[in-house]
Amino acid sequence: MSGACTSYVSAEQEVVRGFSCPRPGGEAAAVFCCGFRDNKYCCDDPHSFFPYEHSYMWWLSIGALVGLSVAAMVLLAFIVTAFVLCYLFISSKPHTKLDLGLSLQTAGPEEVSPDCQGVNTGMAAEVPRVSPLRQLPLLEPTAGEQ
Repeated sequence: MSGACTSYVSAEQEVVRGFSCPRPGGEAAAVFCCGFRDNKYCCDDPHSFFPYEHSYMWWLSIGALVGLSVAAMVLLAFIVTAFVLCYLFISSKPHTKLDLGLSLQTAGPEEVSPDCQGVNTGMAAEVPRVSPLRQLPLLEPTAGEQ
């Protein structure tokens, strides 16, 4: 864009006479005509003139705000849904621990009789051997079969 801003009709429907850039008393670097068809001013960027009305930009801004609002609502709904699902998952777990049927408490020294101290008092059980091939119990040979 050049340094000459032509006359235009402002948004308030007033005729504004043309002027050249830089304006007297303005910035020396503002040598380009910038702005919109209904609002012109001097600036230092040669690509800042838009050939449509300034009110058009408000429609773009409103559209952007509506789009951002919708995106924010979707994000908020996603976050709320995630929190609700996490809460339901945690609250649906059983509150009591599983009863294994074993008491894991150790007996104190006063509960053990003196003749059993230092002795393994567990009960022993004989389990038949199982053949890995047939999965049938093998019988131990008796004294007469050996």
